[in-house]
Amino acid sequence: MTIKTPQGILDESPMSSLQITAITMCVLLNAIDGFDVLSISFASPGIAAAWGIDRAALGIVLSMELFGMAAGSVVLGNVADKYGRRITILGCLTTMALGMYAAAVAQGVTELSIYRLITGVGIGGMLAATNAMTAEYSNARYRATAVMIMAAGYPFGAIVGGAIASELLVTYDWRSVFYFGAIISGAFIPVVWFLLPESISYLSQSHQPGALDRINALLKRMKHDLVTTLPEKTEAVKTSTRELFVGDLRSRTMLLTVAYFSHIMTFYFILKWIPKLVVDMGFHPSEAGGVLVWANVGGLAGSLVTGFLSSRFPVRTLTIVAVAGAVFLVAYFGQGQSDLTELAVMAGAAGFFTNGTIVGLYALFALVFPTRLRAGGTGFVIGVGRGGATLGPIVAGFMFALGYGLDLVAILMAMGSVICFIALVSLRVPREVA
Repeated sequence: MTIKTPQGILDESPMSSLQITAITMCVLLNAIDGFDVLSISFASPGIAAAWGIDRAALGIVLSMELFGMAAGSVVLGNVADKYGRRITILGCLTTMALGMYAAAVAQGVTELSIYRLITGVGIGGMLAATNAMTAEYSNARYRATAVMIMAAGYPFGAIVGGAIASELLVTYDWRSVFYFGAIISGAFIPVVWFLLPESISYLSQSHQPGALDRINALLKRMKHDLVTTLPEKTEAVKTSTRELFVGDLRSRTMLLTVAYFSHIMTFYFILKWIPKLVVDMGFHPSEAGGVLVWANVGGLAGSLVTGFLSSRFPVRTLTIVAVAGAVFLVAYFGQGQSDLTELAVMAGAAGFFTNGTIVGLYALFALVFPTRLRAGGTGFVIGVGRGGATLGPIVAGFMFALGYGLDLVAILMAMGSVICFIALVSLRVPREVA
């Protein structure tokens, strides 16, 4: 007779209301991530006007939280594997709330950049922890779909938060965007404390005192079968980063990292520069924010469509199709669009495919890495990949400063998604993920 493990029970059982609540919480947390990352984009026209900084310098400011996200993803991803997903999420929320408030009261470019760097550490750790938490609270049938829906929270947060930010900018200055982000991030700390329990998979692997009782209490709330013993404890989590480069995982880790690094460079070129480019065309900052909102509307649609199709088609195949579309749409962005409607349509179309690729990659992370390496593996790929995120706005900023037009810059920045396409085609994964 086979003894069922806690994760095995979750894999085979229908989704309970507690599981759905936990996944919904992760969606909302990723929505906060989405707004906090893009808050600097909504605020950038006002910052540039207030402090008189040029495009090259602005590109560096736009990238500062992305540097922090890289460090947060790698370091806090491993922290989430060692100490727990829930405590890591609470720490990230606290960091984000304090960082957003500090940005609102910053008195100069250097000070603002430091605060955005700190905020980015929390954002990066949050993504690694919620990606793992979502995968582990889902059953096997809907795991890829759940992770993709979680990832869809990112553009959802940018849409809702961006719409509010655009309204704030009509009456108030750029600082109001950061005040709003601080309030929302801080408000979710007690929500997570009371509504988001620790991952059962993490409790099973950690063998903490009382873990079995905590697991059975959660299984009972879900109306699932209980367990009598914990699975055998695996090797210490401290070796997780090294283990990502052992056996079959080595090539998968490397190709996923290359794919994410290169595509995220293209992704953040679009998301970070849209407001400033639209303002430079002669439109009001609130109108520019509206174009960025439409980019995220397209991103949300791309996330949901990809998630829906993931239950019918292989995740890797869907992601390859999405990144191929991203190459074309990003390259075409800026090729003659002159009014707000044309810009919004093109931004929305580009957002559809770029974000569809992102959620596909997140699903691949959750499916390829085993439980004990899931947060650390996801954190490593995202953390290293964030190097591409930081380069995107900076490289574009310097190309603009050198006199390159938007039409040429867009084509060159689309090359990141071309590299992602090649990496995904080369990726060999288990048959059920292909």
